[in-house]
Amino acid sequence: MRKLMIVVGGSLALAAPLANADVLGVGANVSYWDSDFSGEVVNKDSAVDIEKDLNLDSDSNANFTAFFEHPIPVLPNVRLNYTSISQSGRGEIGPEEFDGIVNTDVKSDLDIDQFDVTLYYEVLDNWVNLDLGLTARNFDGELVLRDVNDIANVSKTSVDAVVPMGYLAARFDLPLTGVSVGAEGNFISYSGDSLHDFNAYGQYEFAMLQLRAGYRQMAIDYEDDDDKLDVEMSGPFASVGVAF
Repeated sequence: MRKLMIVVGGSLALAAPLANADVLGVGANVSYWDSDFSGEVVNKDSAVDIEKDLNLDSDSNANFTAFFEHPIPVLPNVRLNYTSISQSGRGEIGPEEFDGIVNTDVKSDLDIDQFDVTLYYEVLDNWVNLDLGLTARNFDGELVLRDVNDIANVSKTSVDAVVPMGYLAARFDLPLTGVSVGAEGNFISYSGDSLHDFNAYGQYEFAMLQLRAGYRQMAIDYEDDDDKLDVEMSGPFASVGVAF
């Protein structure tokens, strides 16, 4: 983590004098993400495959973003992002025991909440837009398994952390059309843990309204004491927002 902080922090220090936003801007958007899950959850020494064993289906994946940009030199812009992911399903735990549950049908709920605070600089701000920054991500995930044949037999696996992540965003505008394409992402890898969250999109903007559609992929490989979350989510998303 120290190496990543040094690299990203040094990049931000170099980017600060190049930041060239010359207007005050605020905006927000809300999006729906239709994602599929794969991977496994580990509780102590036992693991369960969330796709094959639990048959998780998406209930709701909501995302909210807000940003504030200013023309003050050196000071970074601010971006806030909240993602709520909820999945549920009914599957079966076989002869390999998972946290006291074995050879039975189970109902499962997987919830992941993430809140990001990103400080970034606009390195380019014309028909080519480039942002560089650092994100502090607070995330927590919990998997709850309930034995359908014994309601008292419940397993809970949870991870939570606050981690720093690099932030990079690029957008290319087609002049005089309101059409643009772009990509943005957060990333970190350290001490065997890794997180990344990327999306690519097309956007149409008219007046103050922004309509966006694209594809998002997020992967979490994080161990918290004896519990571990090693999952990947990916799928299309659509959003509507305003910018002033």
